[in-house]
Amino acid sequence: MSVVTTVDPITVEVIGNAFSSLVEEMGMALIRAAYSPNIKERRDCSTALFDGQGRTLAQAEHIPIHLGSLLSVVEAINRRYSPGQIRPGDVFVGNDPYSGGGTHLPDIVLASPIFYKGRIAAYAANLAHHSDFVDRTHAHIYQEGLRIPMVKLYTEDHLQEDILEMILANCQVPKERVGDLRAQYAANRLGITRFQGLCDKYGLEMVLKAGEELLNYGERMTRAAIAQIPSGVYRFVDEFDSEQLTETLRLQIEITVQGDEMRLDFAGNPPQVAAGLNMVWTALLATVYYAVKTVIDPNILPNAGMYRPIKVSAPKGSILNCEPPGAIDMRSQTCQRVVDLVHGALAPAVPDRIIAACNGANTSLHLSGVDPRTNEYFVIVETIGGGFGARATKDGLDGVQVHITNTSNLPVECLESEYPLMIDRYELIPDSGGPGRWRGGMGIHRQIRVLGHEAVFRVAGTRQKTAPWGLFGGKAGGSGSVIIRRHAGDGIVRSDKQLGPGDAISIYTPGAGGFGDPRERDRALVAQDVAEEIVSPEKALSEYGFGPR
Repeated sequence: MSVVTTVDPITVEVIGNAFSSLVEEMGMALIRAAYSPNIKERRDCSTALFDGQGRTLAQAEHIPIHLGSLLSVVEAINRRYSPGQIRPGDVFVGNDPYSGGGTHLPDIVLASPIFYKGRIAAYAANLAHHSDFVDRTHAHIYQEGLRIPMVKLYTEDHLQEDILEMILANCQVPKERVGDLRAQYAANRLGITRFQGLCDKYGLEMVLKAGEELLNYGERMTRAAIAQIPSGVYRFVDEFDSEQLTETLRLQIEITVQGDEMRLDFAGNPPQVAAGLNMVWTALLATVYYAVKTVIDPNILPNAGMYRPIKVSAPKGSILNCEPPGAIDMRSQTCQRVVDLVHGALAPAVPDRIIAACNGANTSLHLSGVDPRTNEYFVIVETIGGGFGARATKDGLDGVQVHITNTSNLPVECLESEYPLMIDRYELIPDSGGPGRWRGGMGIHRQIRVLGHEAVFRVAGTRQKTAPWGLFGGKAGGSGSVIIRRHAGDGIVRSDKQLGPGDAISIYTPGAGGFGDPRERDRALVAQDVAEEIVSPEKALSEYGFGPR
């Protein structure tokens, strides 16, 4: 077999785009085949392609934090299995953050080796958030659900029935789990087929060499982008609150930019807590890579080459780099604040590239009970968007997911048809966006009512005691809150975690910070109107081919 020593740039670009298309197609297959609303409607899943060494070749534009669940998957497989024990048709499953399989337990990973002519050429992997493992406590990870190390779910395309039965025995809605796991399996099969097709067309050595060149290109792009930031040391401090904490925590960062490298130091942060807010190391890395990429160049290839010039350090046993048995279920709340730390620190260096603080939360509702229509147990996990921070040239977006989450808000029609629940209110919160030359985005008010049964609920969030900060004279956005609205009638006294028939829960998500002095807003809007041509319907039809006819 001839060894490919060089690959022309055009071929590298073509193969790189094929990698990106491959993972995007895997993602769409997973979403379309999924059983649970959390995946098929909210798209709480991610897909990625790794080389045989476990380096990221491509990641679909789904959920940034999910990269943390995938970063160490191949390494975890190789620790447990020798190369001779890995065969075509094997599929590995895992979710344990302390053995390389994830960043919290509901995110179940499936990884499949891609063989070509008898050798492992790459790995197709995907992750789906399974709406299960709820109605639990979070002092430590043993209370949060079933921990699955990276083990074989399929051996040479044969399902390991005992492994599947063990997983389903620990789930509250096993029917959903089976459907979603099958969708994950199908997505990986598609990734394998597409990658092998590339190898058929270009040859394995050419594809592997192109992957290496893409990693190097990602590194060069990252170094060039970092070099545009003035060298120096940048610091920022922010406050972190949660219903799981008795007091607000002070989080901090120090970023050193030197030439074409960036070092992010999280020394001095609080020790890990007896609550599900801790981040494992891979969750911190995924969050940092996302936050830095948004600032230096959003178009950088999301592969392992991008990681090389970015150095991260955090003390072990801290809330940002916890050790066993730290609980991690709602680590996404803390991840959001890490993004705020990175953005806040770099704002003085690149003010035109930074947005004011977004809603800074992953406001989530976990609700479960017995559906009176079917007498079957149900679980719903929903995250609700909020304000997006104001930018240097325009207002922030209203009512969206931000940063490391990126899921969709669950449609009302889907929720009411799937579950014995009703949406009373679904609206933007007036004045929840921080004032500024450019206004911060508004938060969401969503009121959900229980119909004909009792339900257990848990709401997780942050920015309820603190507010999303503004930038350069912009004001803070509105904070979030939760209100229980009891339906009087049966006289039963329920706990603060239980809803009865007719009870409703109102969730108000935070807005976002404003950008610039609010006194300049009128002038900014006039300038924007002048800059943006207003096209009449007649001109739109005659010159651009669209509009009313």
